Amino acid sequence: YPLFGGAFSATLPPGAIDVSDLRPVPNNQEVFCHRVTDQSLIVELLEQQAHVQGEEAARYHFEDICGAQEARAVQVETVQPLFLENLALRGCCQEAWVLSGKQQVAKENQQVAKDVTVHQALLRLPQHQTDVLLTFSQPPPDNRPFLSPENLSLLPWSLGDFEQLVTSLTLHDPGIFGPQ
Repeated sequence: YPLFGGAFSATLPPGAIDVSDLRPVPNNQEVFCHRVTDQSLIVELLEQQAHVQGEEAARYHFEDICGAQEARAVQVETVQPLFLENLALRGCCQEAWVLSGKQQVAKENQQVAKDVTVHQALLRLPQHQTDVLLTFSQPPPDNRPFLSPENLSLLPWSLGDFEQLVTSLTLHDPGIFGPQ
């Protein structure tokens, strides 16, 4: 699936809806939601945070996003290095980390905060002064039934679906980063 006007591409899980077809999305983000569940996938191109390295860079981005979402009860569960040889971006990615954590966040127009499991992959592209952040949010399943028979084939996304997104992310046009 082409991302950022074709500058990148990646394999998306079944039933992914491009949120930019529904509402405005910032230019540095590609956002997808599941057709039935409240799950979401976000690919973001961020200015590289050179003041943090390694595992701390992954924690920095997680906490930054939690702060932007006014999340409460933020908790990092694991941070692990990603093996570069598994990435389509291995040629320009200097280091990669995957973080799993939880946050309590209330959706827009709702008072009740829900525990959301968040998985993030941080791919650092220093020659482009860019941190690529991929986020998979898994809110708790709500108890409404799948509304129609055709939705029954759409299982919730798995960690394997997120892994495929991360490992398949491919850069086609370095011009997206501006003049080097």
